[in-house]
Amino acid sequence: MICYIDAFSGLAGDMLVGAFADAGADQSAISTALASLATGGSVTWDRVLRRGISATKFRVSVDEPQKHRHLSGILKMIHAADLPDAVKTRSEQVFRVLAEAESTVHGTPIEKVHFHEVGAVDSICDIVGACLALHLLDVDHLHCSPINVGSGTVNTEHGILPVPAPATALLLRDRPIYSRGPAMELTTPTGAAFVTALAESFGPMPPLRIRSLGYGAGDRDFKENANVVRVMVGHPIAAPENTTVAVVEANIDDASPQVIGYACEKLLDAGALDVTVLPAQMKKNRPGVILQVIAAPEKREELVAIIFRETTTLGVRFHSSERRIQPREWVEVTTKYGPVRIKAGADGYAPEYEDARRVAIVAGVPLKNVLAEANHEYLKSK
Repeated sequence: MICYIDAFSGLAGDMLVGAFADAGADQSAISTALASLATGGSVTWDRVLRRGISATKFRVSVDEPQKHRHLSGILKMIHAADLPDAVKTRSEQVFRVLAEAESTVHGTPIEKVHFHEVGAVDSICDIVGACLALHLLDVDHLHCSPINVGSGTVNTEHGILPVPAPATALLLRDRPIYSRGPAMELTTPTGAAFVTALAESFGPMPPLRIRSLGYGAGDRDFKENANVVRVMVGHPIAAPENTTVAVVEANIDDASPQVIGYACEKLLDAGALDVTVLPAQMKKNRPGVILQVIAAPEKREELVAIIFRETTTLGVRFHSSERRIQPREWVEVTTKYGPVRIKAGADGYAPEYEDARRVAIVAGVPLKNVLAEANHEYLKSK
């Protein structure tokens, strides 16, 4: 079972617990398990509306003042609670990731980190509750959309800080984030730590057959958008996949072929999905090229920077496009010249050029012979 988290209005621990429960995780089982943590808190569940969307609101109430806790104390609470081992393991993963971020931000050894807001009873319940809910939903693989972090400032125990807060920003390093909606914190350290520790990918939704949907509500009801996180739980499917890609183009008429070729290599090394150079007749009848790059949306700005740095262009244009990808796999065949990988899909196959090139050079035979032999061996294996 896989789960896709759609964080279009941010991400917080209580929103995740509410969304998973809304998608079918047993609320009473979560409440009973959280009580075994002996935090002194109690939980409630409510149905609320956020911009017309019905969602589950998960709340934790505490009568006594909340304590600041160290990581060791929190882990002892988790391992002493009545929880499945898999839930304890996931919860510990999240807290360790969070502790490392707090340690880095505050310049404090990890064993001396005080968790402040995150060590409060509600946040412990949020993380453990979300991990337990995943277990109850039989989710093995977690994926997340690009994350809306909000903007402006947030008031913390360390004073007023920019959004995303330092720990949140560090946790989401190398993950796709953006800002949209009200000027406030939309993604908390707790929510960021959960997906950083457990999500396998960040980006477009993987192909799945939806079994259940859930909406978890935040505290406020914004005018701009529904303050909810959406989760989709279902079975993976092997159907062709539609994905959104960024297409970046530049017209270049004053660069040498060597510069263009080198730029193409740098773009591919940086993660471009494809790079194409098209001949074109430019203004003033000068021959030139159109450099076209296809990339994952989160890689766009990095690749644009490479184009500006490595070519002579002063401007680029880009747009979003959709591409369809067939499922494919790598199959290695053994030829009389050496091993060659085959990229195989439902309707076609092709030897990997770099493998075939390497084998041809080592064996001292024409490349076309290696390609023909690899194709022959692959067809024999079918």
